[in-house]
Amino acid sequence: MFDAPFDVFAVMIAIAAFLIALKASNQAAELRRRLGSLEAAMQAQRQIQPPPLPVQEQASAPATSAAEPPPLAPEAETGPPLVTEEAAPPPLEASPEASPAAGAPPPLPAPAPGLEERLGTRWVVWIGGLALALGGFFMVRYSIEAGLVGPGVRVFLGGLFAAALLGAGEWTRRKESISSIAALPIANIPAILTAAGTAVAFATVYAAYALYGFLVPATAFVLLGIVAMATLAAALLHGPALAGLGVVGAFATPVLVSSGKPDYWALYIYLAIVTAASFGLARIRLWRWLAVTTIVFAVLWIFPGLDTGDLHVAPHAFHVMSGFVLAALLVVCGFMFGPDIEAGQIEPVSSSALGAYLFGAMLIVLSSAHADLALIAYTLLVAATLFVTWRAEAAVGALGAAAATVFIVFAEWAVRANPDMLVLPGGPMPGITPNATDSAVTQHLVMAAIFAASFGVAGFFAQGRSHSAIIPVVWSAAGVATPIAILIALYARIAHLDRSIPFAILAVLLAAAFGAATELLTRRETRPGLAISTALFATGTLGALALALTFALEKGWLTIALALMSLGTAWIALQRPIPFLRWLAAIFAGIVTARILYDPRIVGDAVGTTPVFNWLLWGYGLPAASFWAASHYLRRRGDDAPLRMVEAAAILFTTLLAFMEVRHFATGGDMIASPSLLEAALQVCVALAMAIGLERLRLRSQSIVHNVGAIVLTAIAGCISVFGLLFLENPLLWHIDVGGAVFNLLLLGYALPAVLMLLLAYAVVGARGKIYANTLAGAALVFALVYLTLEIRRFYHGPFLTSGETTGAEQYTYSIGWLAFGVVLLGIGILANSERARLASAAVIALTILKAFVIDMSTLTGVYRALSFMGLGIVLVAIGWLYQRILFRRQAMPPPAPQAST
Repeated sequence: MFDAPFDVFAVMIAIAAFLIALKASNQAAELRRRLGSLEAAMQAQRQIQPPPLPVQEQASAPATSAAEPPPLAPEAETGPPLVTEEAAPPPLEASPEASPAAGAPPPLPAPAPGLEERLGTRWVVWIGGLALALGGFFMVRYSIEAGLVGPGVRVFLGGLFAAALLGAGEWTRRKESISSIAALPIANIPAILTAAGTAVAFATVYAAYALYGFLVPATAFVLLGIVAMATLAAALLHGPALAGLGVVGAFATPVLVSSGKPDYWALYIYLAIVTAASFGLARIRLWRWLAVTTIVFAVLWIFPGLDTGDLHVAPHAFHVMSGFVLAALLVVCGFMFGPDIEAGQIEPVSSSALGAYLFGAMLIVLSSAHADLALIAYTLLVAATLFVTWRAEAAVGALGAAAATVFIVFAEWAVRANPDMLVLPGGPMPGITPNATDSAVTQHLVMAAIFAASFGVAGFFAQGRSHSAIIPVVWSAAGVATPIAILIALYARIAHLDRSIPFAILAVLLAAAFGAATELLTRRETRPGLAISTALFATGTLGALALALTFALEKGWLTIALALMSLGTAWIALQRPIPFLRWLAAIFAGIVTARILYDPRIVGDAVGTTPVFNWLLWGYGLPAASFWAASHYLRRRGDDAPLRMVEAAAILFTTLLAFMEVRHFATGGDMIASPSLLEAALQVCVALAMAIGLERLRLRSQSIVHNVGAIVLTAIAGCISVFGLLFLENPLLWHIDVGGAVFNLLLLGYALPAVLMLLLAYAVVGARGKIYANTLAGAALVFALVYLTLEIRRFYHGPFLTSGETTGAEQYTYSIGWLAFGVVLLGIGILANSERARLASAAVIALTILKAFVIDMSTLTGVYRALSFMGLGIVLVAIGWLYQRILFRRQAMPPPAPQAST
């Protein structure tokens, strides 16, 4: 009896054939519609042709038009007597208004078929073909379940039914070709009958092999292959439906017919024949979908055997190499026997075909642990890719795949062969021994030199060969990226990411080669894509120099090198105004920023203990300077997103440099220590100073980044001031040593921030809102008053402000100090004619009055209470006198003039 796998396989084959036929039928319908529109247009053109001239005009026609006899009029064909010219009426000139045919609009294209037409002419045919195939399967199943016939008869009947369907398909095809009834291309009955016959043939051979054991594996394999190849051949007559069925059946045959010990040579020789037939059919009929389907199935057949310990490298290498050669011969447009294509175009199928087989070769190399034969095959395919893409521009897209696979091969080799990653604390990784570290170092070095030279030289000499801009750009990108990627992989494998002078020398030599290429390209005449290619080689020069710094110096220099690459790219963008270079400079800035997020200390614990002049200065200062210079170059060409990204990086690194240096200084080099009053005070001062600088800078640059940066720094300073200086690190609340009598942390943490806040308030006057400036001025007043209060307490309590009791003399000193501060502010306001200073004075004096009546009256006793109120009263009277006599002095009205007597 038929078992479940046979039923599933039969249904899958039938459904696959149905779907492929549906897609092909839709394509044929579109072609039929276009052909009908073209015929209608030609018919309309024939109707617009002017009628033949009368006999009278033919006699008077010029000699130039008498050489060809005009067509006879209907009257002349019937043979009436000719009319003489004198008796004939004068001919009338034809006008567009008088000619109905000339004024009639061209007929509209044929309308799309309706639901009834689809049902009657298409769907019933498709469903009928599917029903025929399934009917054959189910009939055989019924005969088995009922016990009507034996296995041999069943196989014979299956083959007979397949032959009958194939014969019916051929008979109907020939019948339609000799009859007057044209077949519907969208519902081609011969093609569907033939597809059903081939599906039944596949099922019959498979049943004879898998279910009944009538056939040995070799015979079944050959028969199924013959059916598949015959199906592909029949597709030349019956269309794409059979082609799809044939290619699916051909590539599925090895799955259906399997043995306990696979023969990879027989498998891949068979697949090479199938691939050649499928590519040939796709080339003859120009079926792109068939070529893509074949490539997908061929690549999938690379995976069997890759995950086993006993990998057969030779047959796998033969499979990818034969497929690559066939794709180059038959699929790649503009090369050998491939389809024609307009010069300068990159064709996706051509590029992806080569890239797919390169991917397969890479998998073989990785799975075989870089076996010699696999490396040789892969090297040959990369070289063949360069050759094919050099001759056929349609396949230039495969250069990207070649460059990517080269980097993956060398990067995997570097990781696999790195002893630091193989030998773990518990021993080697399972399945990998330290012997892998000795795998063909010399061979890989030779391959690396060949690949780097081939890509680099080809990328340079490809400039100027094409009239399309994209072709030389792809070549130059591959020529620059591949040598750099190979150098990085070799550095990781051999030098283990440590300092290496030999690799630094190689990077310098590579930079010199790229620099020479850049200089030579700048001297050439302008060609499509030359400017971008020149910029790419110049960028490669900067990249190689950055790698040289990285290889020759410590690991932290990688951050500096990438920042310098951003600067160099911005300078090149100024010389060569290419938008891509501006984005490249921004990308380098983003990479450096990501590097900082990974490790803010840049070099880990090796920052150093020297204040200021430590690794933070180089790790943050040089990138900050590079980004500021890069933003200067980029701004010359306009304000855009890349410029803003670089400007943001410049502000970020400058801020981080200042904050990290402050923390390093305040903690003595311990970057993970707890914060302190000194650190908070310095951070507030630094943030305010940079905010002032950005406020001045934004007035000249009109940059939104400088504008936002100033606001953000001001907000950061405000947050640290409120939560840090006034609460978390306030010496009045916590046991903190503030230092000496005058030059102490109070001066740094409260007096200096007050001065900077006041300067920032004046810097934003007229540039920002009045509330913004007044808020800063108010904050400056608060910090100045806090400083005065804490300094008085320092005078009475020493360096620790929380120790001791508050005496009456101290309370009196607070009142006198606040009152004196208010008087000083009033004096400044009068001398500078500043209303803001006078209002600040009024606020301080009001606070002093409140203190006198709320605190001094209840806490002070004796002479201190009297002196407090006496001093306050004298000052208030003096202030009133100043306001009356100086600020708001009223002029006395002059006496009226005496009236003259009469």
